[in-house]
Amino acid sequence: MGTLTGRTALVTGGSRGIGRAVAERLGREGARVAVHYGRDAASAELTVKEIRAAGGDAFAIRAELGVPGDAEALWAAFDEQAGDGLDILVNNAGIVGPRAPLGEVAEEDYDRIFAVNTRAPFFVTQHGLARLRDGGRVINLSTVLTRGAALPDLIAYTMTKGAVDAFTSVLAKQLGERGITVNAVAPGVIDTDMNASWLRAGAEVQEGTAAMSPLRRVGEARDVGDVVAFLASDDSRWVTGQWIDTSGGALL
Repeated sequence: MGTLTGRTALVTGGSRGIGRAVAERLGREGARVAVHYGRDAASAELTVKEIRAAGGDAFAIRAELGVPGDAEALWAAFDEQAGDGLDILVNNAGIVGPRAPLGEVAEEDYDRIFAVNTRAPFFVTQHGLARLRDGGRVINLSTVLTRGAALPDLIAYTMTKGAVDAFTSVLAKQLGERGITVNAVAPGVIDTDMNASWLRAGAEVQEGTAAMSPLRRVGEARDVGDVVAFLASDDSRWVTGQWIDTSGGALL
């Protein structure tokens, strides 16, 4: 029996990268996992297949985030297949958007990044509160950039995650009376498809990235997934409102 047996989890953006690692780990711990995706149905179904192959239970739900009515559409899709409440909400879905310093950020790109990274998790959580059982978990994906400010060309992206950090701490205060914990997980560079275009460009890039951590390696999606699994479990019951650095010590 896993640490999450009998519980239901929803992972937004759960079909690829960090989201997939989170969904698969929660599934291995016994949770029934709703794997949300926006467009890539094949990847979502593959994630569901992998969870089931490992002995878990999962289903895919589709809803495009960052558009009007996105939260309502997501929960309607969830209710069709789950319908019995929620224990764990992981707000993982997000986009980086075009890399550009302040003077080159287009308004439409700014609005799109905030719509997906900040507005969507706010309203997904708002609409999910009636489904979230007392004693549940909300886990938001942030970034180490909100404390390090290391990449000026990701200023808009970093701002969206700064808002998520504030959302996390305020929501933890609000939901504490229901025994619900709320925490943010903040990865550094993770070797996923999102970073593949530059991170996998050659050995020199890999070595330079690995050197950012005193552990001397590049982060993997499972490194983040394992931390999320801890926060989803009873072992984290006394941890709430926290921003958890999962960058391998890159800020040291």
